[in-house]
Amino acid sequence: MKKSHSIDMCNGSLADKILLFALPLMASSLLQLLFNAADVVVVGRFAGKEALAAVGSNTSLINLMINLFVGLSVGTNVVVSRDLGAGRHDRVSGSVHTAMTLALASGMAMMLFGVVMVRQLLEWMSSPADVIDLATVYLRIYFLGMPANMVYNFGAAILRAQGDTQRPLYFLTFAGVVNVLLNLLLVIGLRMDVAGVALATIIAQYISAFLVVRCMMREQGPLHLELKQLGLKKQVVLQILRVGLPAGFQGVVFSLSNVVIQSALNSFDDPVLVAGSAASANIESFVYAAMNTFHQAAISFVGQNYGAAKCGRVDRVARQCVAFAVLFGLVMGNLAYLFGAPLAGIYAPGEPDVIQQAVVRMLYICCPYFICGIMDTLVGVLRGLGSSVIPMITSIVGACGLRLLWVALVFPYYRTPACLYLSYPVTWVVTGLFHFLFLMLVVRRRAFAKLKHTGPAYLAAEGRHPET
Repeated sequence: MKKSHSIDMCNGSLADKILLFALPLMASSLLQLLFNAADVVVVGRFAGKEALAAVGSNTSLINLMINLFVGLSVGTNVVVSRDLGAGRHDRVSGSVHTAMTLALASGMAMMLFGVVMVRQLLEWMSSPADVIDLATVYLRIYFLGMPANMVYNFGAAILRAQGDTQRPLYFLTFAGVVNVLLNLLLVIGLRMDVAGVALATIIAQYISAFLVVRCMMREQGPLHLELKQLGLKKQVVLQILRVGLPAGFQGVVFSLSNVVIQSALNSFDDPVLVAGSAASANIESFVYAAMNTFHQAAISFVGQNYGAAKCGRVDRVARQCVAFAVLFGLVMGNLAYLFGAPLAGIYAPGEPDVIQQAVVRMLYICCPYFICGIMDTLVGVLRGLGSSVIPMITSIVGACGLRLLWVALVFPYYRTPACLYLSYPVTWVVTGLFHFLFLMLVVRRRAFAKLKHTGPAYLAAEGRHPET
């Protein structure tokens, strides 16, 4: 009997299924971060702090460039989750093929734009003079992997819609091992420095993309991928864009605010500060990835249960996902700060000044990181209910706008790195509160009211009944 990789999200207990969904996804996310972490560690140990700054300080720019299209994968997850929950399997196939076509097209567009524009973007970010040449080399090679990056992310989002987070973990495990081995060969053996780590990363990305495509081509059922059926269906594109574009734009604006803060850090013209911030940012990303899995779980579980008209389970999913995000954020964030010096030492061995700067940043970001987990998980609930515009607006106003105002109005009077770092927890609190109020007072009520008018009629025709 063939093993099932799906999770029944609409029936039975929730906590164990959320963890069954989240833990492999968490492992996948952490492993994916090891792609960049391996780059940073190898460069920091064998190519010097300028190369470390060139590789590690580009995270905000990379996120800015790809978040719009990654947002479309969120839209894909919502569309597929709802149709699976409502039993509309005939629509799922069209969504799958449309989404994978979007993935390939957006990846090609990002590759061309990134290769041409990366030097100018780094200049706009005030990248230090002793870093910008190395950063340009790294990013131009990195963006050659954008088609693979998009194909993997969209494919993994489709598999997550049915609760399959295990196979993407297997694919990333294999690709991650290849990435580490190539880092050792290209950087240490062939002394290719930043070009070597970038090349190792994109080769691993193409491997993971190939594996997820092969998996979907072998899939039996509505998620089966047939290459000759690739194409765009207007209705599906509109559904994906309705959720995905606001989600992507929200990610772009968030990343833009982070780029502004990175530019403010660059204004100190201190490679030690930039390298310390880069090392800390890499450590923080592991904590964020762990919490963000419950944002992903909220999208899939809420999407399926809302599609099945099970309103009571939607509320329970929201509460449990937020609780798990808080738990993992508190534990991992504070552990990261507690062991901050030895962790930063992995990225910058023998550089006590760099390590000190990294620990300062972790105090302001890692310890209160659970607040960011609450904020993001509430966004997942909102998106699962089909609302993507409201979290976009609240994020722009509550987080991004306030963060930019902080840099413009507060930072000039307290020109310290700590002042910049403090803007993060302040904006998380404000934005999380906005998300909660809109969820409880607007989105939830409107979505459930709509379901009472449209959901029961459809489900009754299918011989099922909505949960009241």
